[in-house]
Amino acid sequence: MNQIFNKRIMVLGCALTLFVAACNGASSSTSSPESAVESYLKALVGKDSTSLSTLSCADWEPSALMELDSLQAVDVRLDGLSCAKAGSDGEFTLVNCQGKIIATYNGEDQNIELSTRNYQVLEQNGEYLVCGYQ
Repeated sequence: MNQIFNKRIMVLGCALTLFVAACNGASSSTSSPESAVESYLKALVGKDSTSLSTLSCADWEPSALMELDSLQAVDVRLDGLSCAKAGSDGEFTLVNCQGKIIATYNGEDQNIELSTRNYQVLEQNGEYLVCGYQ
């Protein structure tokens, strides 16, 4: 009797885990342009090429990976990241971020101000993707 009960609990636990995973996956489809850019920048600084590719439009992906390659020899971190919609340009939502990427090489910091760029974000299949910047 206890074995049947334990198996039911295990099956219920697995079903609940799958349900929660599906809900988490669905929440990314309702992400905002701002959160897409924040995730993109975190992937860039985290040197996570897989996430960076996933967060990029197909046409922008090679440029995103090239930008990632340029950061490989330095330690990088984000400071004061905060993104907000800045308007639109044709089919793109523009997102501007405050804060900076700090790149450290040989003990020397170089600040890359994020506010100088407007990221171009496009919704594709319910996901917001970074497609470049201006």
